[in-house]
Amino acid sequence: MSFDLMMDRTSELFRRCFGHAPRWIVAAPGRVNLIGEHTDYNDGFVLPMAIERYIVIAGDTNTKREVTLHSVTPGETATFNIRPKVEPGAPSWSNYVRGVIAGFQKSGKKLPAFDAVIESNLPYGGGLASSAALEVAAATLLELMTGQTLDPIEKAVLCQQAEHDFAGVPCGIMDQFTSILGRENHALLLDCRSRTTTPVALTNPDVTVLIINTNIRHKLAEGEYAKRRAQCETAARVLQVAALRDATLEALEAARKQLEPVVFRRAHHVISENERTLQAARAIQASDWTRVGQLMSASHASLRDNYEVSCPELDLVVEVAQQIGEAGGVIGCRMTGGGFGGCVVSLVKTGAVQRITRNLDVAYEKKTGRQASIFSSRPAAGARILKSS
Repeated sequence: MSFDLMMDRTSELFRRCFGHAPRWIVAAPGRVNLIGEHTDYNDGFVLPMAIERYIVIAGDTNTKREVTLHSVTPGETATFNIRPKVEPGAPSWSNYVRGVIAGFQKSGKKLPAFDAVIESNLPYGGGLASSAALEVAAATLLELMTGQTLDPIEKAVLCQQAEHDFAGVPCGIMDQFTSILGRENHALLLDCRSRTTTPVALTNPDVTVLIINTNIRHKLAEGEYAKRRAQCETAARVLQVAALRDATLEALEAARKQLEPVVFRRAHHVISENERTLQAARAIQASDWTRVGQLMSASHASLRDNYEVSCPELDLVVEVAQQIGEAGGVIGCRMTGGGFGGCVVSLVKTGAVQRITRNLDVAYEKKTGRQASIFSSRPAAGARILKSS
């Protein structure tokens, strides 16, 4: 579905649900992380880009004390009181919006009751930050309602806190930052400690970002995510650093006997992934695509073996892409996102996109009996206002 069609469809759905045109329409993109996985909550470095897939929300105030949200993807409606304060509730997807509303209320901003329709062409649970895009779109809508524009960092932190408090997911800051601050034709090298970004140009027309959604989501993902975060914190305490961002592989090796083997492996991934991310940003800037591919391959191997967040479906896609290789147009390939399913990201030669897509599609269905969803994206701009009247 094209962006313009999404906007028109969301506006029409709002009219059908609530009997009049929406006053505001906003959009926020998902993101794909080129490299730097599970480093964000360790104060490390990540290299994401916003993608041309979005959450679009159409909204208007109402005269009731209630918020009504209709989400097209699950086909569900959530209605809840906005006063005295918003609380978590069902359906579960509404908590991402509830948490953002609660963040605005906590900061003293007075919010009206409102109606909204939510449309998306982002795959839910695919590791492309659909939850962050929903939070950021909701925050952008609330900025319009209150007439108060938040500082981008304040907005990202508010959305992150919404996910912590209302969805129970202890995520890092990367997804929200990218959905807000994404730049067209650029990836963002984000320092998750200082919350500063360095744009990394991805303007070469001969290189395309290809995203392969396995359409698999293993249920253990969220509990395992929290477990790994705790393991990283344990390693940091043993290494006597504020976060694993401050540790070196030499210090980790020296402390090996003090760490459980699984905690050692988790820390090894994070420390080495930080270095790979910095090297990848430099290699992209230098157009050293062979080096970029090597770093992406090493990242996937570490996520599979040391962090243990891959799965057979992700490994299969990466294996097929690596077999195609640079000679066949694949520059690099790795799992992206939290893991246990979701998506693989690949940098490929633009002229080979159709052939690579076909080969991956056929091989994946043959081995798994399932179909992958494959699309390309240019780096996109961050959240935007589509209509304000």
